[in-house]
Amino acid sequence: MMDNQFGRIMNSNLAEYHVAVNADIQDLKLIFVEEHDEFVNPLGAKGLGEIGIVGVAAAIGNAIYNATGKRIRELPFTLDKVI
Repeated sequence: MMDNQFGRIMNSNLAEYHVAVNADIQDLKLIFVEEHDEFVNPLGAKGLGEIGIVGVAAAIGNAIYNATGKRIRELPFTLDKVI
């Protein structure tokens, strides 16, 4: 939160920051899609964790750009590319 009068950050630590909890999220609708996949693992589970990390590289790239003014468009981000 920003103080409108002085422009200061009012909650500068996590102790005063509102972290979302389960009660803040609306009801989720779960849908099972039945399909046959011969390439799935023996347990029958498919991966889903990759979706949450898709934007991480872009966020780090934007943070580097905001801090240095240098836009890097290739991974991995290394110091020699910034310099």
